[in-house]
Amino acid sequence: MATGEEKPLMVVGVDESEQSTYALEWTLDRFFAPYAPNFPFKLLIIHAKPNAVSAVGFAGPGIAEVVPHVDADLKHTAAKVVDKAKGICESKSVHDATMEVFEGDARNILCEVVDKHHASLLVVGSHGHGAIKRAVIGSVSDYCAHHAHCSVMIVKKPKMKL
Repeated sequence: MATGEEKPLMVVGVDESEQSTYALEWTLDRFFAPYAPNFPFKLLIIHAKPNAVSAVGFAGPGIAEVVPHVDADLKHTAAKVVDKAKGICESKSVHDATMEVFEGDARNILCEVVDKHHASLLVVGSHGHGAIKRAVIGSVSDYCAHHAHCSVMIVKKPKMKL
């Protein structure tokens, strides 16, 4: 890489799931730790916090009383997700990762961040939902693979064999 040339940006989407933690650790182990301190990418870690009203999923009497509590819980969860991601990065000697939290649907947020920052690579974990559940609730990884304007790496945690 020539002097003064900007490093490509890698975006990693994180949530509170075990699969997300695995994807972040896997990515750091393969793309960052071996190259310390001369990482081949700049790292941007994104958490998409759901909107409280959409998380509640209903409208009607009493919603005004419920939404502030749900929103506080979602903010608390987002803070825990970011703290965990920071801890994982620090444990792998990656101290210059940028963390951001956005409110909205993770699928849209990740694709928008990729576009805004001209990312070279988007990394997401796979929850391993079956075809029916994926069709009903949607898959962040599937959506991003089809709509992100960069390469998408879907990291799947291996199933433990007994």
